[in-house]
Amino acid sequence: MKVKSDKISSEYLLSLKNSFLAKKPLVSFEFFPPKTSEMEEKLWRSVKKLENLQPRFVSVTYGAGGSTRERTHKTVVRILKETVLKPAAHLTCIGATRAEIDGIAKEYWDAGVRHIVALRGDAPLDSKQYQPYPGGYDYASDLVLGLKKIGNFEISVAAYPETHPEAKSPEADLDNLKRKIDNGANRAITQYFFDPEVFLGFLDRARKKGIKVPIVPGIIPISNFKQLVKFSAACGASIPKWVEELLSGLDDDQETHNIVSAIIAAEQCRILSEAGINEFHFYTMNRADLTYSVCHLLGMRKN
Repeated sequence: MKVKSDKISSEYLLSLKNSFLAKKPLVSFEFFPPKTSEMEEKLWRSVKKLENLQPRFVSVTYGAGGSTRERTHKTVVRILKETVLKPAAHLTCIGATRAEIDGIAKEYWDAGVRHIVALRGDAPLDSKQYQPYPGGYDYASDLVLGLKKIGNFEISVAAYPETHPEAKSPEADLDNLKRKIDNGANRAITQYFFDPEVFLGFLDRARKKGIKVPIVPGIIPISNFKQLVKFSAACGASIPKWVEELLSGLDDDQETHNIVSAIIAAEQCRILSEAGINEFHFYTMNRADLTYSVCHLLGMRKN
């Protein structure tokens, strides 16, 4: 029996409406600092478009090995000065002493930035594994403790529903997250995932561990599947077969790819919403259009 596509669309959109419009979700967005003037223009188009959705905050990433430190700082300060958004600056333990990192944190505080995403950071590309920098903060838990001595920052930290690839075990990974929380972090933002049950299972284990702060699911609308495969191999995020099958054959059809990607992300959020989750952190990849589409499906509208 042939089913009309408009019936599928109306039933799906109605399910989203029933799930979300009764309670508008809280969202935050992640951007990365631009490398070129063209990328900077693209970033600011994204920032201004997503600004209309009134996110709780927007974060700006920090490159591997601290490679984007100056560009991150510049982008964060510009967001603070030229928009109504509340920026959160990523800060890592990589490539700097405690005194240098403390100096950066103080510069952010003096500029009016009150939110830091505190991370251990990825090892430089020429290193096989992470090694604490001589005289620096060893791990994110140490960085959180140091930041609290500088100012009353709001601090977000990373969590890994499928376990950090360098962790000895899932239990050890949870112990590390609890240390970050116990040292003063206010929330955890997870690595992206695709199976809602993965997040819900992780949340249950975290609560049993005594972690009471908000744990916000990280959602990535897929703009480039090949790039996603590369990212996922590095961060330990699994890609279900059904995701690959849905996006199969769309490498040269970006329009259809975007539609499917938006529905995948919106469906993740719908299922999580039905389980009581009402806050989401989107890894935008500086792609406003795709993230905006997902948020529209979730019932968010331009203000």
